Amino acid sequence: MILHRISRQFQNPKLHSLYPKLFSSSSISFSKLKEYDFSPPEHLSVKPNSIKPNDCEKPKSKKQKPLYKPPSSLNRIDFKPLHSDLPFDFRFSYTESSPDVRPIGLREPKYSPFGPSRIDRVWTGVCAPVIDPIVKSVDDGNEGGVNLEEKRKKLRDDILGKPLSDAERKILVDKCQRVRTKRQINLGRDGFTHNILNDIHNNWKTCEAVRIRCLGVPTVDMKNVYNQLEDKTSGKIIYRHGGLLVLYRGRHYKPKEKPVIPVMLWRPHEPIYPRLIRSTIDGLTIDETKEMRKRGLSVPALAKLVKNGYYGNLVPMVLDAFLTEEMVRIDCKGLNKSDYKKIGYKLRDLVPCILVTFKKEQIVIWRGKNYTAPEPRQFVNDDNSFDYLVGGSSHTVEEDGSSSNGYESSSSEDEVLPSDSKLFAPPSR
Repeated sequence: MILHRISRQFQNPKLHSLYPKLFSSSSISFSKLKEYDFSPPEHLSVKPNSIKPNDCEKPKSKKQKPLYKPPSSLNRIDFKPLHSDLPFDFRFSYTESSPDVRPIGLREPKYSPFGPSRIDRVWTGVCAPVIDPIVKSVDDGNEGGVNLEEKRKKLRDDILGKPLSDAERKILVDKCQRVRTKRQINLGRDGFTHNILNDIHNNWKTCEAVRIRCLGVPTVDMKNVYNQLEDKTSGKIIYRHGGLLVLYRGRHYKPKEKPVIPVMLWRPHEPIYPRLIRSTIDGLTIDETKEMRKRGLSVPALAKLVKNGYYGNLVPMVLDAFLTEEMVRIDCKGLNKSDYKKIGYKLRDLVPCILVTFKKEQIVIWRGKNYTAPEPRQFVNDDNSFDYLVGGSSHTVEEDGSSSNGYESSSSEDEVLPSDSKLFAPPSR
């Protein structure tokens, strides 16, 4: 500190004249540190030739890391397409499409919705058949389809095993109530799709049965929904009530041996089918057709359909109306155009009837000239329970959680088994 002050004062000429002895060379005692001989170790010593001019500059900024690219199966060299042993054709929707109806054209090229070369099946624009349509023997005939049916039936019987008893069935249905679990699969306007098949098997990994709720267009033909679910999943429907059903996986189902189910990456465009309504109705002239369409729009509406409702009672209502009326009108305001066209197509095959018009969001159907009333029908289940196709149950489901008959109702959905409700009630103290 003293030396620092002296060095600052040394620069002042006035101090030299006032204190000459202080700044004389003999009076200043320099430090002897310079005489100390210090030699650093070799690993710390810096050679003069090793110093580069760029070393004194600022360090360069770090190189930016390349952007993350997710792994793609297309970049793999050892990539092999998936192989599935499921003995049926892959379709986008199993309930809303039929292999018996052939389209007249496609709306897009035949791009596989499973992705390019991800499965070993060829996409035909409508489905991915289990038997390659190109590689086919002429001598086989229809033996391939018969063998697939036998294989599918044998696979289902092996998985289901011994039928459930009444007590076992009630225990499984009790576990699937809304109060017990929130696990549920929803079937909407597209029906039973291919990806829902994968969701059902994923739910079966941790539970024996899963609750499924059906709403929208597929509920017009619930028998088709039941058949497709049991056929494609190899399961068993142990309970059904309106749009609610419980699907059981089987006694010998092994979750670790789940079948390979490739997932559809996008929804394929629907193919082009023949027109449902032509310019003239069969057996009528052009003037008679126009007059019938005008008269059909003025007929009182039989029912007003709500969006994403339950339409299971629509066919019995139309059959009852045809006993006294020649034409029936169904109000479909608020529904998508494709939805009420599909409903009209289902009514044409289930009633049967003749479609008149879809104008002004209405479905107008005609019973025909030589109409005969059908006999009441019913189909029986293996567990001795039955649902009427004519005069079905009035307890149905609506989109807001309350139950509906597809139109308007005020019953509750929480009552899963009305006849056995005492079994699920809490014990009285």
